[in-house]
Amino acid sequence: MNSWKYPAFWISLLLVAVAGIIPGITGSNILRENMFLILLAIALASSLNILLGYAGYVSFGHIVFYGIGGYLGIFLIANYGLSLWAAIIAGGIIAGLLALLLGWALLRLRGAYFALATLGVNEAVRTFINNFAPFGGPLGIELQFSIYKQYGGAATMQWTTYWMILALTLLTIVLSYAVKFSRFGLGLMAIREDEDAAMAMGVRTPATKTMAYVLSAIIPGMLGVIFFFRNSSIDPGGAFRLHRSIEMIVMVMLGGQGTVQGPLIGAALYEAIRSFLVTSPIFKDLQLAFSGLLLLIIILFIPSGVIGWLRSRYRQLWRVLE
Repeated sequence: MNSWKYPAFWISLLLVAVAGIIPGITGSNILRENMFLILLAIALASSLNILLGYAGYVSFGHIVFYGIGGYLGIFLIANYGLSLWAAIIAGGIIAGLLALLLGWALLRLRGAYFALATLGVNEAVRTFINNFAPFGGPLGIELQFSIYKQYGGAATMQWTTYWMILALTLLTIVLSYAVKFSRFGLGLMAIREDEDAAMAMGVRTPATKTMAYVLSAIIPGMLGVIFFFRNSSIDPGGAFRLHRSIEMIVMVMLGGQGTVQGPLIGAALYEAIRSFLVTSPIFKDLQLAFSGLLLLIIILFIPSGVIGWLRSRYRQLWRVLE
């Protein structure tokens, strides 16, 4: 595929890889923690972009896959001694299966109806897990410290999970690029522009949309396992946090929906702003309000995001920014 020769893909991959390796070179725990959150945001935003950016379907409940994947993975580790690697795969599979089931029903809806339905799904799953005894109910699941011994102890585990999330983030970028420049991706973008016309032109819209939904769900399911294993516990409030879904949408739109590099830039910018807000004694309680305000500003003034704004003003960047 000729599109793999574009510098945009290799620049994106190289920048994320270099930035991700720096904490390992310096050995800085603080830098590692900050970079972990940025990589997590990039992977979540890039996965959502497959559905939101390429297919044009806005999901306000996409964090449900992050939560359900995390729950299953932590449950299997805590109760059956499953390895972290196997738990990550299991988290991705259960998230994909849930998306397949939900997609069959929800993707019959369009526009605001689909967005509201995804919001309801997240709340329904959160309520179910909150009352599901095997998953610990409202208290959730807490991992025993002894579990981390097989990973070299808690300190070594922090680095292990960091390298895992770096690898998964790079894989997500490759997936995002592969989808966009495939026949499947062209079908998604046709659906985004005009679903009825896409159907008339031979695009199998139900199957195409469902596949996009499944692909966009697998990565968050895997990420959830890594994040909550690293935190040693999981609970319904932290796993199905609604404002995280809103943040994912803001990150995609801030960078530029429907582009490969947009979620990368949007996630990095948003995480920098969020870090300032949560550490500020004045603005620490206004984080969610800021997310809504930022989303409004993007829609009104830069609907194509940072990537679209740069490409419209500097034509020579078209091959570099994608």
